[in-house]
Amino acid sequence: MQSGTATPFGFLGKIDAVIGRIEVWILGWGVILMAVNTIANVFGRYVFNQSIYFSEELNEFLIVIVTFMGLGYATRKGIHIRMSAIYDALPIKMRKGLMVVIAATTAVVMAVLAWYALEYVQKVASRGRITPALQLPLYLTYVWVVVGLTLASFQYLLTAIRNLNFAEEEVYVSYLEVDSYEDPETAAAIQRYEEATEADK
Repeated sequence: MQSGTATPFGFLGKIDAVIGRIEVWILGWGVILMAVNTIANVFGRYVFNQSIYFSEELNEFLIVIVTFMGLGYATRKGIHIRMSAIYDALPIKMRKGLMVVIAATTAVVMAVLAWYALEYVQKVASRGRITPALQLPLYLTYVWVVVGLTLASFQYLLTAIRNLNFAEEEVYVSYLEVDSYEDPETAAAIQRYEEATEADK
């Protein structure tokens, strides 16, 4: 993927940049804490014959955070998995239109999932359940599902908005990332196909 040079919708871009920095900070520290927690637990088990009693629960909590915060991050970077065989064969304008439909639809789906997740979090919070080891409110674990799905919805919405500008030739798979192929063989094959199509016109 290549970053686009132009960044329209300045206000949305600033919001996106702030969210991006927060995501990177949370993801980075989440992975670091998981590693430190796991290493400390192994060290305690084999050196002092005493495991950290909350180690497994803390890692489960961190995995939820990293997974769902990573959802928004992957969407921002345009590195999510896509099935694009038909899409790749379409002309640029049709690809942009299809990307708008795909991104907008996915944004709605993510928003609906976030809404249902929020309802579930509210139910868990109302029951007052706590985690067995850390004695923290259980709903704090599931709040990150809501946050991650909401951020992913926002990113897909930005993608749809960015592709509404049909004057631009680039198709964006996220707010800043241009749809392109890093594999030179695939890129060359696509270029040959486009040249052959132009020659036939």
